[in-house]
Amino acid sequence: MNQDYIIPNEWSIIEEGFNDSRIKSSESLFSIGNGAMGQRANFEEKYSGETFQGSYIAGVYYPDKTRVGWWKNGYPEYFAKVLNAPNWIGINIFINDVQLDLHTCKKVVNFRRELNMKEGWLSRSFEATLLNDITVRVETKRFLSIDLDEVGAIEYSVTPITSNAEITFQPYLDSGIHNEDSNWDDQFWNTTNVSSNGNQAFIEAHTMKTNFHTCTFMESTLLLNNEIQNISPKVESSDTNVSFYYPAHVKANQTFTIHKFGGYVVDRNHAANQLVTAAKNTLKLALDLGFDRLLEQQKEAWANIWEMADITIDGDVKAQQGIRFNIMQLNHTYLGKDARLNIGPKGFTGEKYGGSTYWDTEAYCLPFYMATKNQEVAKSLLTYRYNQLDKAIENAASLGFKNGAALYPMVTMNGEECHNEWEITFEEIHRNGAIAFAIFNYYRYTNDYSYIPEKGLEVLIGIARFWHQRVNFSEDKQKYVMLGVTGPNEYENNINNNWYTNYIAKWCIDYALESIEKVKDEYTSDFKRIVEKVNISEAELSSWKKVADNMYFPYSEKHQVFLQQDGFLDKELITVENLDKSQRPINQKWSWDRILRSPYIKQADVLQGFYFFEDHFSTEELERHFDFYEPFTVHESSLSPCVHSIQAAKLGRMDQAYTFYLRTSRLDLDDYNKEVEEGLHITSMAGTWMSIVEGFGGMRIEDGSLSFTPQIPKQWKGYSFKVNFRNQVLKVIVNQGKTHFEVDGDKELHIKVNGEKITISPNNLVTV
Repeated sequence: MNQDYIIPNEWSIIEEGFNDSRIKSSESLFSIGNGAMGQRANFEEKYSGETFQGSYIAGVYYPDKTRVGWWKNGYPEYFAKVLNAPNWIGINIFINDVQLDLHTCKKVVNFRRELNMKEGWLSRSFEATLLNDITVRVETKRFLSIDLDEVGAIEYSVTPITSNAEITFQPYLDSGIHNEDSNWDDQFWNTTNVSSNGNQAFIEAHTMKTNFHTCTFMESTLLLNNEIQNISPKVESSDTNVSFYYPAHVKANQTFTIHKFGGYVVDRNHAANQLVTAAKNTLKLALDLGFDRLLEQQKEAWANIWEMADITIDGDVKAQQGIRFNIMQLNHTYLGKDARLNIGPKGFTGEKYGGSTYWDTEAYCLPFYMATKNQEVAKSLLTYRYNQLDKAIENAASLGFKNGAALYPMVTMNGEECHNEWEITFEEIHRNGAIAFAIFNYYRYTNDYSYIPEKGLEVLIGIARFWHQRVNFSEDKQKYVMLGVTGPNEYENNINNNWYTNYIAKWCIDYALESIEKVKDEYTSDFKRIVEKVNISEAELSSWKKVADNMYFPYSEKHQVFLQQDGFLDKELITVENLDKSQRPINQKWSWDRILRSPYIKQADVLQGFYFFEDHFSTEELERHFDFYEPFTVHESSLSPCVHSIQAAKLGRMDQAYTFYLRTSRLDLDDYNKEVEEGLHITSMAGTWMSIVEGFGGMRIEDGSLSFTPQIPKQWKGYSFKVNFRNQVLKVIVNQGKTHFEVDGDKELHIKVNGEKITISPNNLVTV
């Protein structure tokens, strides 16, 4: 049974009624962010019930020493923790000296929480009867500014209903915080200075080990019935906390309001010894605008985001809500303003997984950012990996690879591997392939080749060198084999000849060789620089080609399919539909030993290869492999349903494609995996976008042009999306029976629809 308390709404995530059993789930679902920072939807006021406090600053992390029972050579020294940052949202509320706490109130009614996706704000309202029998109405609104991305704003209003009351707001900053997932209960933050001046307060702190310097700040204004009040605060401070007391006598049905502005400045953007000055400058900008004008700017900023990124769905509110929720959370996490940042799998919504970068970025997120932002944003994601190439070479060297072979990390903050489960760290090496594929995919989509001679070719060479050294020649098979790997299906560890890994390794080598030839012929000065830097020879290239041309791929003549790995057919092949439902999810019900011996597939593995390299195979081959592998797939990875949705649509199985789409789009809203309280699945949200654009819309790149084979689920009346293709914005509107195309700007766009070439003129609707 999935959760279903989120009220269906096209533009908002809405919860009605106070239920303390779902507090942590809602803290995840109602999370907010602006690319530079983010926070779970914790209450501003005290909450003594079960809660998961979380505020996060992009790029700030702590190297928590690896905790394993048995140390293995090559293990990373640490696991990079996304750090719970000092808390600036807190406002304690006292009504006649009794603290407002929804966990201890006598009664809470008319509770409503809303994440407005269209305008980019979070609100909450309720009526509460406190232990002293006073009833108050509370209304709050908060947002993290897109434009001033170091600052957030809170409006918190209290109205006594039953009698006059002495109401005190106590806004505070607190750096005495901890991470839920600390390995050794280390202290992650060192607070160096707590100060205040007038209505402003500052906490300067730096992370231990990584030494990121931050200043958390706040300033408040007070209003009674919308009139500004000049209240001199009483100040309290400790080594890690500073708070102001603002008392007021409030008559029944009068409203006392605090506007609290807070946030972070960090030494990634300012001099470490000038952070308080930077914070004051930021506060001045925010205070000069005021809460209402800052909110108007927020609405305008989100309108600009939605203008390009929105997907509309007509006739299916839950599907519409799902896709917009996914698009919003992707934009909360990464806006492409800073090439030093990337897209963490939990974004700013939780701490699980650690690190800021997985192969998810290249495999799933890049297409979304290429199409809904621009090629510069996408190029920043590729540049991030180029900037970490030296670390990838170090990672490979620590495992015994030589000569500039590069192994990109499974999990990283700065390019160093910080994932410490051996079967993933050492063996899930297919991640290298996704990084090379992203370079190819970027060029295919944007037609911008410049990245490859400038940076990308060095990455491709390092990756090809890794694959060349990772295989060994089997005398028995007279082929090159790859032993001891984990494919995308993490329910199979330490297996031999994972088809997907072998296939992408061969492709990477071939693509590197092809790119070397092109750069050699067309970018001679770049080629000369690269050859001198990486010391490559014709003999080395020849030995690469020998490996690529003689790679082994396990295959079953009986089933006419590539085998996921050697020995797959030795398993007891019981399909998922014949698995007792009480045994699901198997990752929570079974021992790891039992999972490893089962045929069950966590996510697309062979089918991941058919997704990346669709044009290498016929539709009949895809159908055969889909029909063989999908029945064994338990979809217990958030990355699984989207790939299967796209392929089901390709095969014309729209009912199945729609079911997979709904699962990927509402994975968190409906809590399919029973873990949403730990945070959201940010990177798989890009797969939801792909399910519509590449799945239902059938968008592909063919011969340098966009191609579409539009289909529509029977549950929908219509849907639309936009893509920015080579700096031309195309709008696609699909209805039952016909599709409309419209291009912005002043240039024609040539596309294919259902295999037929058509030309779209500017501002001229074309119907197919």
